[in-house]
Amino acid sequence: MTGAQTIEGVVFDLDGVIIESEHLWEEVWRDFSESRGRPWELSDTLAVQGMSSLEWAGYLAGHVGAPGDADLARDQCVSGLVGRIRRGDAGLLPGARELITSVSARVPIALASSAARPAIDAVLQHHGLTALFTAVVSSEEVPRGKPSPDVYLEAVARLGISPGNGLAVEDSSNGIRSAYAAGLLVVGIPNATYPPKADAVALADHLAADHVDAREFILAQLPEGVHQ
Repeated sequence: MTGAQTIEGVVFDLDGVIIESEHLWEEVWRDFSESRGRPWELSDTLAVQGMSSLEWAGYLAGHVGAPGDADLARDQCVSGLVGRIRRGDAGLLPGARELITSVSARVPIALASSAARPAIDAVLQHHGLTALFTAVVSSEEVPRGKPSPDVYLEAVARLGISPGNGLAVEDSSNGIRSAYAAGLLVVGIPNATYPPKADAVALADHLAADHVDAREFILAQLPEGVHQ
């Protein structure tokens, strides 16, 4: 728990915390791979989860035997994902809007996502959430994707707080590892389809049963009053 720690900002993951889109990423990766005559397995999805778009595009291009096509892989997959978002295929998870709204009323919030920036922007715009976030960071904007701490360190820097005064909300193994490595308090909301591994779960300060549980825990860690 936080002890004497004062939480001055909260950083949210996107996929699996705010929206249900992990399966959509898997679809676009599989579509690209199969269009090149190569199957795409669950093990491939698990291997790239948490990677930045530059990292997973390199993996995907190598997987289909065309390492020079990483840029093409990224462009096609991101375009496919954005199209699905705009069609309404990436719905908010139950309780996600209430969680974000209630937390943002108390402290500044940021987004630290492995998704490409066009996908992040499409989600926030589609669901009318853009104005709630003080800072938004894609892992393609930092040297390394999750599980490295880079994206979380950048997010708290943009909030103007130290990692020790930040709280992260994550669902995946690499996301939890990333936030923990950055020094944030970590609240895990396990993804039912792609549950975090035991070693990652052990790093979380609180494992929430759902978004309501997460909201109640997080609000209890925050200072009283309304964030201006």
